[in-house]
Order: sequence, then C-alpha cells, then structure tokens
Amino acid sequence: MTVYDYVIVGAGSAGCVLANRLSASGRHSVLLLEAGPVDNYPWIHVPIGYGKTMFHPDYNWGFYTDPDPGMNNRRIYWPRGRGLGGSSSINGLIYVRGQPEDYDRWAAAGNSGWGWRDVLPYFIRSEKNSRGVSAWHGAAGPLACSDIPERHPLMDAIIRGAMEIGIPENHDFNAGNQEGVGYYQLFTEHGMRCSSAVAYVNPARNRGNLRVVIGAHATRIVFDGMRAVGVEYRQQGFTHAVRAAREVILSAGAIQSPQLLQLSGVGRAAMLQEKGVPVVHDLSGVGENLQDHLQLRVMFKVGNVTTTNDELRSVWGRMRMGLKWALFRTGPLAIGINQGGLFTKVLPESVTPDIQFHFATLSADMAGAEPHPWPGCTFSVCQLRPESRGRVAIRSRDPLEAPSIQPNYLSTALDQRCAIESLRFSRRLAAAPSLRGILIDEYRPGPQANSDDDFLAFAREHGATIFHPSGTCKMGTDDTAVVDPRLRVRGLAALRVVDCSVMPTLVSGNTHAPVTMIAEKAADLILEDVKS
Repeated sequence: MTVYDYVIVGAGSAGCVLANRLSASGRHSVLLLEAGPVDNYPWIHVPIGYGKTMFHPDYNWGFYTDPDPGMNNRRIYWPRGRGLGGSSSINGLIYVRGQPEDYDRWAAAGNSGWGWRDVLPYFIRSEKNSRGVSAWHGAAGPLACSDIPERHPLMDAIIRGAMEIGIPENHDFNAGNQEGVGYYQLFTEHGMRCSSAVAYVNPARNRGNLRVVIGAHATRIVFDGMRAVGVEYRQQGFTHAVRAAREVILSAGAIQSPQLLQLSGVGRAAMLQEKGVPVVHDLSGVGENLQDHLQLRVMFKVGNVTTTNDELRSVWGRMRMGLKWALFRTGPLAIGINQGGLFTKVLPESVTPDIQFHFATLSADMAGAEPHPWPGCTFSVCQLRPESRGRVAIRSRDPLEAPSIQPNYLSTALDQRCAIESLRFSRRLAAAPSLRGILIDEYRPGPQANSDDDFLAFAREHGATIFHPSGTCKMGTDDTAVVDPRLRVRGLAALRVVDCSVMPTLVSGNTHAPVTMIAEKAADLILEDVKS
C-alpha cells in the first residue's frame, strides 16, 4: 500500500490550497484525491461559461435537497463543483471576504486565532490583486482577482439609483466596511477564470512530492483504533487504499465531508447504527448546523439599455461578444453573470449589512438557464446571516448515493422578516429616479405582489440556493463542534476537516475567498504541528 505523509480528499477551493502549501517545502509527500475529471473543459475557464457548467454532469455533482417544508416542499437544485478546482471552477467568480465582525464572532465563540486580525493576513497572502499592495490587499499571492474591465450602463444606473435612496457608493467591499453599492472584483486574470486549480495546483504539478489523482471517489476513511491512517477510494470500478503517515484531511465540502465522516463511522451513533454503519466515534454534530444563503431573484424587463439577453439572442451579438473576448479579453464573456453588488441593512436590529445583492445584466427563470427572449436584468438578493439550520445525512452505506440534504430555509421568524424586507427594498431601489425608463416592467415577483404574505409566498415558491452551503463540520469547543480551532476532528487523531463545513456561522457574503483563507491558515497549523 502506498504511503503519503498527507492524504487530501477533494481538489476544490480548500484542497488545492493545501496540496500546494503542504508540498512546497519538498519535505512532505502529498496525495490529492479528486472524484471528478481534470479541468480541461474550455467553458470552465471562460467566465461566462458558468452557465455551461451549472448542469454539466461531469463537472457538477448536481445535488437536490429533500423536499423543504419552508419552500412549499420543493426539492431545490444544489450545484457543487466536481473536478479539479471543485466549486471554484464553476462558481460566479465574486470576490467577497465577508465582514470583519463575522470572524470576530467566530473568535468570541471560543475559536481562538480566527478573529479578523488573525485571518486578514491570510486573505492578503492568497491574493494577486490587480489593485496592487495595500493595507487590505496583496499582489504576490497565487489567487488572481481583478476589477471588471468595462463599466455597464445598466450597472451604472443601478449605482446612481442606490445613491439616490441613501446607499453610499463603495469601491471596495473588502476593505473593512462592506456597506454600499459598487462593482465587484472577480477571480479572473486577463479575462480568464482563476480557479483554485489554476492558482494553486497547476504551479505545483511538477513537484515530485505531490501526486494528483483524478476520478478517485473517496469511500471510507480507514482507522486504526481512534487514529485515521488512510483512505479507500474507487477509481474506474476498482477499490484502492492509501495510507497517511501524518494526517488525512477532508476538503470535500459542506455536503461530502460530513457524508464521508458518516460513511466511515463518525457521526451521531443512533443514525449510523440505523444505516448499518459500524460506529467508530459518536460525534453528534457531524452533518448538523447546515447553513446557506437563500437567493431571491427579482427580475425586470429592461428598456433603453442593451442587456446580455439581447447580445446572446442574435448571431451578430454572440459574434461581437466572442470577438471582444478573443481580441481584448473584455465584454460579457470576461465577466460571468454578476457585475455589481450592494450591501445594506433592512432589519432595525442589524448593526451591519444584513442583505447582499448580485446585479446581473441578464435574466432567466433559473440561475444558469437559457436567458429570457427579451431585454432583462436580475436583482438577486440574499440574507447574509440566516438563523435557519439544516442537516446533511447519509441515506445508506452506499458511498455513491447522494446524501439527504435538508436546508430548512425560512424556518425562523427572523429569516422570514428579512426575506420580506429585502424584497421591499428591491422594489424601492427599482423605483429610484435613475432607473425610471430602464426597468420598465417587474417580471418577478410582479406588481400583484404587495403584502408581506405575498412576498413571503414568492420567497417560498421561487427562492433557491446561492451556492454557499456551510457549517456541517462546525469548528468550536462546545459539544456540538466537530473540529477544534486547529480543525482537528474532536476525539480522533490524525484527521482534520478544512473547507466551508468548518464555519461555525456563515460569513456575510460569497464563500470562495473565505475558504481559501481557511485553507491557507490550516496549512500553517498543520505545518506547525509537524514542528511541535
């Protein structure tokens, strides 16, 4: 059996970082296992290809939730990245760190070393920001992030409209104060997506001490007593096993890291016994504490401004888009879907922004679906810090069966209030003077929706994930925590979890940058433990 110092499961936003950092010195052998294929599909690398990968069976796990009582018992599609780069290869490319208060809350909850001042250096270390070096940003890291190369007249009108209703313009959502409206920075460089695979794995592929294995679906963690000693995986119909001399590290994401723990006998004992899984360690928090940002997509028909719907609808429009990207790496193909954002407060008790907008110059009935046959735009709004909590649990001992996912959206009064108020704010923004004559008709929810009940009914019928599941292997020191503040699985040796699942509470924004930070910090923690 082949032995490596570190066996990492999952080559996504976190796993790619770890593979690079742990192999950098040349002193440690590292195996990176990825269930999906290499990232050689061209639409992964062209930012607008987000729409092409949303349902691609090779590059997307294509999960569905269980029927959710809070969402009219709908099963909601949850895309998750499959292949090198994981979800960083198929996400919306938005660079947002969250709020400093998010991380200070983590530290106040007992997670020493995870406050804002502790984590900011890791954000900076990861960055290759087109704006250069500052107190907030770095330019020497692997992960490229850049400004959108062209302003769009619709986005400019939205910014003016927001300012007309009292929202300040914000030129940098990642400089400590998140509140305001402005253009996002994207994880792109020269018009190309910069995924974790591009940033971290590609530069390290020729290292003799790093091996990357694709098509390798991890099925079980191997234990010797209470110590993780290896991983079993399936590849092309055969089962293989590898040993980890130092540690097994799970970076399979908020759905599959808890799934693999449960399949391996780590989780709530009663549930494991019910599924016929021998119990290795009774750890009740595994799969619990699931959180996600619920996306409410308000859509408008547009006049007097050309939208991406228009450009995609004609042969000449598509040709122009293609030529702009091929010749100059600009235009819609270089941007993806969302160009700008807005953070503000809609609940009186909120001290910091409690909602986030993603503004897109296109519209479709479902994210990633065919655009509407008319000029359109989307105001996608989500609650930043939901109270609702769900769970992930295996359905059987079969490692190839998708787990049960129950998000329990809108299951608390606060989340319902925030959904209603966010939709009311959307309508107030749309009525701003600068948007009159541009937003000519509200497609959804539509003018017939006016009462709180109407808005809540719309949220239940049309709400969907904005692709930020987290929290299912919570970091902490209480009895519900799965990992400690050094990301070691509590009660077990030589086993860590490093991905979005360790977040005790969901950050106030998109999750790729925070997960990259978590992995950068985890790499230091792991290497510190080697020295101790």
